[in-house]
Amino acid sequence: MNAIRVRGLHKSYDEVTAVDGVNLDIAHGEVFALLGPNGAGKSTTVEILEGHRRRSAGEATVLGEDPGSAGRRWRSRIGIVLQTGGNAAEDAAVLTVEESVRHYAGYYPRSHEPGEVIERVGLAAKARTRVKHLSGGQRRRLDVALGIVGRPELLFLDEPTTGFDPEARRRFWELISSLAAYGTTIVLTTHYLDEAEALADRVGVITKGRIVAEGSPDTLGGRASATATVRWHDEEGPHAVPTDTPTALISELATTRGELAGLTVTRPSLEDIYLELIGEPS
Repeated sequence: MNAIRVRGLHKSYDEVTAVDGVNLDIAHGEVFALLGPNGAGKSTTVEILEGHRRRSAGEATVLGEDPGSAGRRWRSRIGIVLQTGGNAAEDAAVLTVEESVRHYAGYYPRSHEPGEVIERVGLAAKARTRVKHLSGGQRRRLDVALGIVGRPELLFLDEPTTGFDPEARRRFWELISSLAAYGTTIVLTTHYLDEAEALADRVGVITKGRIVAEGSPDTLGGRASATATVRWHDEEGPHAVPTDTPTALISELATTRGELAGLTVTRPSLEDIYLELIGEPS
């Protein structure tokens, strides 16, 4: 059984259709990234799977239950890290990191030991620091600590690194990779395509309420077999030749031209494929 199974999912608001027949399977232990522009139906789909929003039609099964009617026991099996506001809410800003994590741990029947979670998210040195004194990146790590302290089987991460500097994002990726290594199923929404490429086993692209492509980051939209471009420099200047057989072309060039300066072989990036799928010029 998959961790998530969705068939014919629809959500409408009066005359506006936000989700239009989504089908989706996410395996246990998989990191799945859902990509799409603003207004594509990404957040609505995830909110339905989290049990926060009612669907208009279709079927959805999350950890073996319908998220629209599942109870408290089911909710204790999932973790959620919101995009804005965060789990580390402003009204808890006077608490320390340790107090916040212990407080959340009390809501779950089989929570992790709070000190272990604080260490895993890299906040051991800040355990006695009040939340209001944490930096943005540190507070985001606290958000994750609160999301995982209940030992979730499934973790939803909504735009987890928005506003991070490059170094903080890399450290956060290491944290998410470590959670995946423990077997946690992770559903990630992000606007950063390099983040999806670094973390996800599979990605899905949603636009206008429909999933238009699924696959690994390397193969999405036929990326692995797309036309390559071979570039090099010689005495005649720079060259860029599109080809479906780059290995054969390079062998021919090596035979006929000898050493080639600046030789590279490139295929469309994940960003190129993504923009093509959502109908935007690259």
